[in-house]
This record gives sequence, structure tokens and C-alpha cells, in this order.
Amino acid sequence: MDQVKDKAKRVANSKSTVLIQGESGTGKELLARAIHNYSDRKNKPFIAINCAAIPDTLLESELFGYEEGAFTGARRGGKLGKFQLANEGTIFLDEIGEMPIHLQTKLLRVLQEKSIEKIGGHKSIPIDVRVIAATNKNLESMVENEEFREDLFYRLNVIPIFIPPLRERKGDVKILLEYFLKVYNAKLSKNIYGFSTEVESVLLNYNWKGNVRELQNVVEYAVNMENSIYIRMDSIPLKIKKLTEEASKDFQITTIRNMERKLIENSLKFYGKSVADKKMAAQALGISIATLYRKMKEYNIQLD
Repeated sequence: MDQVKDKAKRVANSKSTVLIQGESGTGKELLARAIHNYSDRKNKPFIAINCAAIPDTLLESELFGYEEGAFTGARRGGKLGKFQLANEGTIFLDEIGEMPIHLQTKLLRVLQEKSIEKIGGHKSIPIDVRVIAATNKNLESMVENEEFREDLFYRLNVIPIFIPPLRERKGDVKILLEYFLKVYNAKLSKNIYGFSTEVESVLLNYNWKGNVRELQNVVEYAVNMENSIYIRMDSIPLKIKKLTEEASKDFQITTIRNMERKLIENSLKFYGKSVADKKMAAQALGISIATLYRKMKEYNIQLD
């Protein structure tokens, strides 16, 4: 994450497009806002639009606006699109992989010509906008499957930034737990000091498929449920407790003697019963043939 932040700082004042990739919940919009706030455009608009949340029929008018009378129901006086609203600032195109092909073509033209044309309009309107796009999809695979325009991909992917999932950032989990605990203590008027040792261990080792967003939700839930000064197991979501219990059942501790006996038995079953076979088994186990015979006698291992 230090490398991600350093890269973001270095490109903040560039006019080049940035493509932020990462799983859902890793904080792609947060990083986009950080890039904007660190840039010389920080006092200008930051306009975010989720390409997956708006119907295809409305997305074009949301992005580029429309002139009065452009279609039935069009607002009197027309409407400014997100690109015009973001002029001299930054536009953040979230879930860019969900943008329909016909709009990808229009977006490519906007990026190339630095101008937009409203629906129903007949003139080009110049714009000065920094474009940051984000997706949780593999755009390269989508290009290969002809689901995303190759030329648009290369236009967006000038500065690629990948945010790693939380399961690969175990060191961040504890920091985030403490941060969100402070946030929800203040928001919910609680005074919880921290997490019990058991809860902390469980949460530090949890897989976090929903990444930071899931962690935030878990802490908010736990703070709501907890009545003592420490978050206890009873206050964390049932799903996490069940997964922890299942993992505990799968992991069974056995003695070193039992493990050693099992290893020897399995080796002899694999190689065979002859003297030559036993020599190969001993070699595979990293012990001498004499030690193998002694262990067989000690554990009363008999070959059928």
C-alpha cells in the first residue's frame, strides 16, 4: 500500500488517465479522491459516476448532457453532463467495465479530442477534465472476448494502479480495526476500548472477501451489539463465527509421535515391503535404514 500511495502521489498532477483496478471493497474511489485532493485540481470539482448503477438509456445523457428538446421529457433549457460539471477538475468513472460498447466509442472520442457533444447538440464543447476510471473486472480478458474496446482500454490504462485485496495486506487489518472502532465509538456514542484477544485473532486471520468494506461493516455491527468495554465473540457477526468454528473443526492437533508413525506407515505403503523398498522409504524420510527399523519396532509397525 505504501507503493500504491507513492505512485498515486507521483501522478497526481499529471493529465494522463489513471485506471485503478482491484476487488470490490478495496477503496478504489477513496484512492481516486486522494489523487484529486493531492493534485493542483483539488479546489475544482471531483465528480463520481457509477457506470453500473445507471441504466444504459440514461448513462449517455448523464455523462454528456443534452440540449432542450433532445428527446421527449427533456428538461427545459437542457442539462449539463458530468463531464461539463467536472470541467477543470476530475471525473471518476467507477465500474468502467460495465459501460456498453456504443458508449465506449463515444468516451474514446471524448478522451482523444478533449471535447464533448451533448445529445441533440450540434457543436463540440471543449473540456479540461482529468479522467480516473476504476473496475473490479479483468479488462484485458474482456478485450480478448470483445466485450471491451481495445483502443479505449489502452487510452484508459496509461497509468495503471492495482489495489491489493485485504487478505494480502494482513498488516493493515489491525490498523483498520482500530480506526473503524474509533469512528463507530464516536458515531454510536460508545466507549469501547478494543477487541478481546480471541476476537482480534479471529478477525486478523479472516479472509475478508468483501475487503475493507466488509471489515467496516463487521466493526459497525460489533460496536452496535457490544455492551462491555471490549468487543467479544458474541458481538461479531454469526457468519464469521461459523467460519471460525468450521476452520477449528478442520484443524486437529495431533502428537509428534502420531505424525511420525503415520509418515512411516505411508512411506512403507508407497514404496513397498522389500529391503530395497525400505531403503528407498528411509531415504525419502531423510533417515537411515537402521533408524527406520528401530522406529518400526518402536511403533509396532507391521507390514501385511
